[in-house]
Amino acid sequence: MTEITVPVQSTKTLIKASATAIVIAGIIFTTIVLPSEYNMDPTGAGEILGLTVLTKEVPKEILGTSPDQSTTQNYQEHEATIVVPANRGIEYKFQMQQYANITYKWSSQGELLYFDFHGEPKGDTTGYFKSYSIATTHEMKGSMTVPFEGVHGWYWKNTSDKEITVTLKTQGNYKVVGLLH
Repeated sequence: MTEITVPVQSTKTLIKASATAIVIAGIIFTTIVLPSEYNMDPTGAGEILGLTVLTKEVPKEILGTSPDQSTTQNYQEHEATIVVPANRGIEYKFQMQQYANITYKWSSQGELLYFDFHGEPKGDTTGYFKSYSIATTHEMKGSMTVPFEGVHGWYWKNTSDKEITVTLKTQGNYKVVGLLH
């Protein structure tokens, strides 16, 4: 019978390893967990890494709890049928406040479309826009918390010789702007 010898670590080695693990855990807690979970950033690392935005309080007017209902964008569900003409492109947009969320699902019943899901900041006159997703596909679903106030939505381009119908379903805090040609 072969005897297996398992090395036993000394107490000094175990104490060093435990102390190192505690220091590493403390660094992770201070630089990642506190900023992302509790919006506390004692080192400034959370701001640099973009973690503090995860816990910023959503303004009450976005949630629909503001007493001034004229500026409120209440939660809603929306469904639209959009016809993308042959060899043309169109846009469908939503007006959204900063940090508002939209959950979406669209489908073109198997017909491929090029699309650019993007946003344009309120008041910008330079033509700047921020693309969130660009691809060619027949469907997509997801959720987006927008980084700035403005219009956000899709540009679809149909490169075929026949029109393609898109069914878009959304939920969130927004105002429907609709089709832009």
